[in-house]
Amino acid sequence: MLKQAEQVKQRKKTVSNDYHIVLYNDDVNTFDFVIESLMEICNHEREQAEQCSIIVHNNGRCSVKDGSVSVLQPMCKALNQRGLTEDVK
Repeated sequence: MLKQAEQVKQRKKTVSNDYHIVLYNDDVNTFDFVIESLMEICNHEREQAEQCSIIVHNNGRCSVKDGSVSVLQPMCKALNQRGLTEDVK
């Protein structure tokens, strides 16, 4: 019985975090603007936001937040309203 409960718990955890906000590189927004946006909208610490912005710059994209669609959609919309290019995958 305990094993079944653990499996259900694990499935719920997996399902709830199956989505990611992917931020894409652009030639418009500055590092500082992207960092501040990630801190304010995605609740990143400064170091995490800086690392994500560098990854976006170097690789063209970076997964910046994991979670459920219901949590990520408002964040995605807020990033978009700031002129950042992102997608929930």
